[in-house]
Amino acid sequence: MTPRRPGRWSFAAVLLFAGTGVLRADDRHDHDHDRARAAVQAGEVLPLRQVLEALRRTEPGEVLEVELEQDAGRWVYELKLLRPDGTLRRLKVDARTAAVLGSRTRPEPVRPAPAASPAEPRP
Repeated sequence: MTPRRPGRWSFAAVLLFAGTGVLRADDRHDHDHDRARAAVQAGEVLPLRQVLEALRRTEPGEVLEVELEQDAGRWVYELKLLRPDGTLRRLKVDARTAAVLGSRTRPEPVRPAPAASPAEPRP
């Protein structure tokens, strides 16, 4: 079991308060979900849907992972994107304004493993 880092929430927590569906968390995560939901309701955090819409214009790609954390008192979304060219991009985004605070791009494209081909008959 991996240790939990305080102030971090899973993508499920983000979906919960983003209004995309009803999710149930186990008891140990209820407090994190409640804090995240309260932050959205208090206007401290934009819903994930709004952040993704703002980013879509400048950061194309498929969202693979999203985390929400508090970093020095500031709410930050951390996103992992698979870009159309196959590169992996990580973004830190201010959760209140959707401004990109920082980014990193893996220089090599992420390629899926080749599918196993059937053995060719030998002559």
